[in-house]
Amino acid sequence: MKKHLAEFLGTFGLVFAGTGAIVIDQQTHGGVTHAGVAITFGLIVMSMIYTFGEISGAHLNPAVSIAFAIGRKFPFRQVPLYIVSQVAGAIAASATLRLLFPANDLLGATLPAGSAVQSFILEFILTFFLMLVIFNVAHGSKEQGMFAGLAIGAVVGLEAMFAGPICGASMNPARSLAPAVVSGHLASLWIYLVAPVIGAATAVPVWRCLRVTA
Repeated sequence: MKKHLAEFLGTFGLVFAGTGAIVIDQQTHGGVTHAGVAITFGLIVMSMIYTFGEISGAHLNPAVSIAFAIGRKFPFRQVPLYIVSQVAGAIAASATLRLLFPANDLLGATLPAGSAVQSFILEFILTFFLMLVIFNVAHGSKEQGMFAGLAIGAVVGLEAMFAGPICGASMNPARSLAPAVVSGHLASLWIYLVAPVIGAATAVPVWRCLRVTA
């Protein structure tokens, strides 16, 4: 239960701060800025990893939990409850933002700025590289583990910085599902549910290959 609570709280924090930054940027007509939104996502991911990492691993992302299970770094039997906890935390965060900002239409939902294929490919690539970083810093020496939050948060912020205006740079099905469900904007949701999972899963054999040949 401690692990599931940690995943709930960590994902709540991620979605509340990250999508909250998007909402507040819209409410203040650019007061946060795009760079501020990207930095917020990176910092909240880093903070939640250092807060909950030793309790649950701080996956905060169904795609990460699935990839860890495929890579045999996490029991498959725990994946469903982790995903339930992550989605519940994300929806609770979006519901809170709805209460705070009832006039906001999207609540930070991820929507393609171009074609669906373009955003799908971007989400696939972004999550692929994010998962490679996670594999290499979350499972290694003690020194690597100490810098895991910083490295993962930096990648999230970096990818959100350059790809956010086009695809939203979700890399996380729970992060996209929650605002889409609460706001009712479900048309493009499939992109953000499927592409990150495939991208994270694809990183598994690549990570194994690099690890064996290193």
